[in-house]
Amino acid sequence: MNGNKITCLAKTTIMQVRSLLLVLIVAMVASSLTACSNSSVGETASMSAQPTQETPVVTQASGSIYLYGEAHGNDKIMDKEYELWSEHYHNEGMRHLFVELSYFTAEYLNLWMHSDNDELLEQIYEDWEGTAVHSPYTKAFYQKIKSECPETVFHGTDIGHQYDSTGTRFLSYLEANDLIGSEKYILTKAAIQQGRLFYSKDDGVYRENMMTANFIREFEKLGSESVMGIYGSAHTGLDGMDYSTQSIPCMANQLQKHYGGNLHSEDLGWIAKDIEPTRVDSITLQGKKYAASYFGKQDMSGFQDYAYREFWRLEDAYEDVKDLPQVGSILTYEQYPMLIETGQVFAISFTKTDGSVEREYHLSNGKVEEGVYSTQQFIAD
Repeated sequence: MNGNKITCLAKTTIMQVRSLLLVLIVAMVASSLTACSNSSVGETASMSAQPTQETPVVTQASGSIYLYGEAHGNDKIMDKEYELWSEHYHNEGMRHLFVELSYFTAEYLNLWMHSDNDELLEQIYEDWEGTAVHSPYTKAFYQKIKSECPETVFHGTDIGHQYDSTGTRFLSYLEANDLIGSEKYILTKAAIQQGRLFYSKDDGVYRENMMTANFIREFEKLGSESVMGIYGSAHTGLDGMDYSTQSIPCMANQLQKHYGGNLHSEDLGWIAKDIEPTRVDSITLQGKKYAASYFGKQDMSGFQDYAYREFWRLEDAYEDVKDLPQVGSILTYEQYPMLIETGQVFAISFTKTDGSVEREYHLSNGKVEEGVYSTQQFIAD
């Protein structure tokens, strides 16, 4: 028995040492990246491109990572995300859900999961006001997880959004419960500092690198556990670059260098565009009248002198217009509010702030521009 106890103690000590080493390494990565953020914008972009590729990481985690990219606040996407989490939770035994929230926000959600009311969730929801996640669908999403997947543990790996509201309140909670100096206290302070640094410079490169380092830190704690992650699609492309500067690999791209085939990513953004037209109008093109399915308007406030643009799909028009002269103007599929297929024709009206209207006609002929599918404008009478 004594020999077994000694062996168990030795193993425990080794694991503790490994964990401490990992924390130190990730802290060094974060410190290095923070230093990069203090340089000029140009220097930040060039220096920040290096750390995740060259910094050695002690990879103890052997589980799988399932990332799902979203458009924030969309009810149809959140329904799918709940369905996916429920499958991972009930069929595969997963318990750890990584989310694009601050460390302290996720910890608050974990406290709420064990409470008998929604008071904490309501406080968090109020702090989200003015953001894309301040939606009743988001609140319902978390409430459904609490009800149907009650052992879920949230991991927030973003920088410290709402650091002066949710962050400050969580620090007060930790202090009131004699947890000053605890890991939660230290990581909350670190997340708050990350938030302050990000918002002081609006530094997207810094944020992307911090999201990666924070993710690695949380994942490495879990050993062989597999996890699911929900993040904006801008962070989940395995070959994607950061959204703000396109100068460094995005979070998933960086994580892939550490975890290789253990990382899986799927973009659910298309679900938001799987919509039906709200009405069918009639548009005449080249002297012929076509049924025109209307898909609504997009706000363009702040873009030059435009107010909004509207989209129609002209049914059965492709064969009639495919050989008309084309011009250099393109519109990527992602800019449309609906799904696009090859062989379709679109009318797009741009309304300016002075009330004047410009109309363009585009067709989808399979054109790929700089790696993305795009529609091509053509000239019509």
